[in-house]
Amino acid sequence: MRRDYTAREALLEPGMAADWTTQFGAWFIEASGFALPEPNAMIVASATPAGHPSARTVLLKEYDARGFVFFSNYESRKGSELSANPYASLVFPWFPMQRQVIVVGAVERVSRAETEEYFSSRPRGSQLGAWASPQSTIVPDREAVDAAFRQAQERFGDGPVPAPPHWGGFRVVPETVEFWQGRSSRLHDRLRYRRTEEGPWVLERLAP
Repeated sequence: MRRDYTAREALLEPGMAADWTTQFGAWFIEASGFALPEPNAMIVASATPAGHPSARTVLLKEYDARGFVFFSNYESRKGSELSANPYASLVFPWFPMQRQVIVVGAVERVSRAETEEYFSSRPRGSQLGAWASPQSTIVPDREAVDAAFRQAQERFGDGPVPAPPHWGGFRVVPETVEFWQGRSSRLHDRLRYRRTEEGPWVLERLAP
């Protein structure tokens, strides 16, 4: 049964976890139990060195105190932008719950070992698709996409499909993690964990 979030309690500092990782984990468990279609869906916003922005939805694959990890083609638009300008923002849009989590931080590639471990867990069709698709480039038609997929099938046959060299993981290393909760009269609760120059994280409230 879904909870009624129209009259939720205020999001107050004493009720927040000591660190963003624990707080995110608690909210993610609630989102997963709320029957959202993709609770791990997040919007990734990147920008070119000239400051031209772009955004898209991807799936969070793992997180820990080091940051949030997703995987992509390194030669795609987002891959190229994150390589040239390694900084990004993430938004988890849990609209039915009147909640968002907003992350800002630097971006780094995960190790090749982490990429290969995750890639081996993907469905075979997704593995072949990673080889078949020159993501974000212009293609003449749908048939070209399907033909490339058939070529990948023929190339690997029934054998294992390795991770392509142009494909792998990105980790967003947070500098801030904001927990946003909707309230009446647009007086929303916004509590943000911010990493200080000295190292420790601080929790601060933002005006709605």
